[in-house]
Amino acid sequence: MKRSPFRYGWAVVFGLCIAVTGAPAQTRDYEPQVGQAGKDVVWVPTDQALVDIMLDLAKVTPADYVIDLGSGDGRTVITAAKRGARALGIEYNPDMVALSIRNAEKEGVSGRASFMKADLFETDLSEASVITMFLLPSINLKLRPTLLGLRPGTRIVSNSFTMEEWKADQVANLPESCITWCTAYLWIVPAAVQGIWEMGEGELELGQDFQMVTGSLRAGHLNALVSGKVTGDRIDFDAAGVHYTGRVEGDTMSGTRTSGGADAPWKAVRR
Repeated sequence: MKRSPFRYGWAVVFGLCIAVTGAPAQTRDYEPQVGQAGKDVVWVPTDQALVDIMLDLAKVTPADYVIDLGSGDGRTVITAAKRGARALGIEYNPDMVALSIRNAEKEGVSGRASFMKADLFETDLSEASVITMFLLPSINLKLRPTLLGLRPGTRIVSNSFTMEEWKADQVANLPESCITWCTAYLWIVPAAVQGIWEMGEGELELGQDFQMVTGSLRAGHLNALVSGKVTGDRIDFDAAGVHYTGRVEGDTMSGTRTSGGADAPWKAVRR
């Protein structure tokens, strides 16, 4: 069976719309049609298998709050709710919102799954621990600053489309038999570490390109290059043959440095 090219959730929210809970605009017999026109795109459902892979990649648990951007008939939200998570779908088409509400009721998860007609650019995403989406590349890029401003450790999962220079932390694919729209991308929002940090042994200067960090560590006559990565609030970097790992808490980070098989604590405070 040929795989569908878009997601049931790809009734993408473009432009300004009023954030209201979805009330049925048609009768309860409404059924979406493959290829039906949306505001700026057509709607075509996708395979449930990719939804499962996306939620697996994000490691969704009952502790999570999932927000699906462009939630269509609600399957991603409902699937997350079945895993015990609280989940919210943001959708432009009010008929889809009403359909999603009914689908959640049928699946017995209406207590954890909710839906609203809203503009994704006007929606507060700050409480989410997981964001799922299947949006146009241009919309991904427009959303990127907002996503990068979410809490460190927030997981972002996209069906098929990347965020260009912000490289994914992980990628998962459907089996080779899948022809199109077979890939899920995961990003973990990194803590902001760019700047100058005072360390016990000297001064650490970091530049940051999304989750990747470079810079220098200066201590006495030492001026060593730094290379590493930030994953959520965790930082790992190497300098002069020493490996540093630790946690970032605002303007402080601390952890363990390893050299020659011996460990020692380290701490840095942003200047």
